[in-house]
Amino acid sequence: MEIQELTKISPLRVFEDSIGGGLGRGNLGVLVSRHGVGKTACLVHLATDKLFRGEHVIHVSFSGNVEHVINWYKEVFQEVSEKRHLVSSSNVYDELLANRVVMNFSQDMVSIDKVLSSLETLISAGSFKADAILFDGFKLTTANINDVKKIKEFAARLNVEVWFSVSPVRDDVKYDEYGVPETVLPYLEVIDILIGLKMNKEGDSVKMTLVKERDKVIDKHLAVCLDPKTMLIST
Repeated sequence: MEIQELTKISPLRVFEDSIGGGLGRGNLGVLVSRHGVGKTACLVHLATDKLFRGEHVIHVSFSGNVEHVINWYKEVFQEVSEKRHLVSSSNVYDELLANRVVMNFSQDMVSIDKVLSSLETLISAGSFKADAILFDGFKLTTANINDVKKIKEFAARLNVEVWFSVSPVRDDVKYDEYGVPETVLPYLEVIDILIGLKMNKEGDSVKMTLVKERDKVIDKHLAVCLDPKTMLIST
């Protein structure tokens, strides 16, 4: 299968339709759940789909384990390419890497101003014209709301879309029926797309629920889910 055909039939097209045509530049999207549900894999699948479409992606990890992130990209690409019988997959993967940058920061040690300054230097001075930035493992639920607003302003100014993967820091947090912790609620005003991930009772599928879309707070199960075996978004 050729890349163009693969992107047309990807479950990510259904995902985009389910959230009003996609996140869009200048907006913030958040994937939230308990630990270990598959947010990073979901984020990487979103990024890989963008790479297949020729877009440029910056993956910012706050976990301290860049190798873990890189391995996720390899595994997601391998799953997609084998499932769809991608032609010349090894050559394709090498080409995709030219459009992806992985960065690592400690949220406790580096201010958001320095993170954004480094990103802007890469995008502007470094001529890496990013289309999307992924904040993986960012502790949104303990972040200063003004820092999150700075990220949104940055996204609008540089014309990029920003996705977060978020898990609560505390163990005593209450979750709603969609897997969204109460500690995310104070940040709703700056979130454009909020998606809750929650494993079903049978343990064979992770439900994805659109909790907020633009200026509407809603509860709509998406037409896609996360497959816990492959960790890919599927229909």
